[in-house]
Amino acid sequence: MGETRIIDAAERRARLGVRHRLAGGARAGSAAEVGDALVALHGTDPASVFLAVGARLAGGVEPVGAVEGALYEDGSLVRMHGMRHTVFAFPSALAAAVQASTTGPAAVRERTSLLKHLAAGSDFDGAWLAETERLVLAELGARGEATGAELGVAVPRLRSTYVYGAGTRQEGVQSVASRVLRVLGMEGRIVRGRPQGTWTSSRFRWALAEARPVRDPAEARAELLGRWLGACGPATEADLTWWTGWRVTDVRKALAAVGALAVAVDGGTGFVLPDDLGPVPEPEPWAALLPALDPTAMGWQGRDWYLDPAHRAALFDRSGNIGPTVWWNGRIVGGWAQRPDGSLAHRFLADVGAEAERAVGAEAERLAGWLGDARVTPRFRTPLERELSAS
Repeated sequence: MGETRIIDAAERRARLGVRHRLAGGARAGSAAEVGDALVALHGTDPASVFLAVGARLAGGVEPVGAVEGALYEDGSLVRMHGMRHTVFAFPSALAAAVQASTTGPAAVRERTSLLKHLAAGSDFDGAWLAETERLVLAELGARGEATGAELGVAVPRLRSTYVYGAGTRQEGVQSVASRVLRVLGMEGRIVRGRPQGTWTSSRFRWALAEARPVRDPAEARAELLGRWLGACGPATEADLTWWTGWRVTDVRKALAAVGALAVAVDGGTGFVLPDDLGPVPEPEPWAALLPALDPTAMGWQGRDWYLDPAHRAALFDRSGNIGPTVWWNGRIVGGWAQRPDGSLAHRFLADVGAEAERAVGAEAERLAGWLGDARVTPRFRTPLERELSAS
């Protein structure tokens, strides 16, 4: 029996810098490379996908065009619901695994919930819902793509309403449109396409989705977990359960399926892929300005190895969503925001030294350069971001 491999916080930060394409020599040449490296890019806030990719691209690659090309032209990235009912942009090659392991089971619950609410708050039943969905799919088949508002005009049933939470303090009248489109999207029958307006808009057009191969759920869970361990290992069982949203038993079966090995990390036991026990050299010093909900900042439930607990209150909202962050050599050391006039402001929450200040300043200048006239306000505002944006 050999000794248990120890991967300390410093080595975890070195892995993060290289594998998440943040260190200078590890920067990516395309949005697809970033997606493959990170496995999942948070897409609840549309701008976060662009900002996350932009922070990781090598010089000379224009972020907006790169991401739009991946999402809307070559299809190497696809927006869909994934872990914890959250919208992500995934590598298209992973879409079937995500659907089978995560989105499909959630879609069953979502459809059951919708039918329950319709029965309690309207005269609409399953047959009515099925016909409404048929009309929506037929309309998209004829049009190619359409916004939710355009579909509401073409399919008047979508403008129907029901009473949500009858008899409770949450009682209110709601439209069926968003619920129907959400279910169809989660079932993989429609997909979000190019938005109306600029790349920061959340008013997406919908289109019929290409059929995805049907995967065995257990095999799909193993594939998704294996990809994530390759990007983010070592990770604890708590990290994995939190990130996937799966039951602990499913996480353990997937760990066994990929042959994951236990290693010692600060505070407990982590897991890595069987070919990932070798040492990782520390990269050259690096700085980054990452957006709200960036997949690196939100990658683990246990964050003390890259985030000082004393800084959580400034950087997170009350629901656990992280705002824009400043990084130096694998640690979160501050936050940043965009002011109404388009200029950027950042603040260090720790003494980082002159080298870090210069590197962060250069990253801020690079980010401001490609943002141009765009204005980006996170969907989930955090204390430090609000303060800096008003400064």
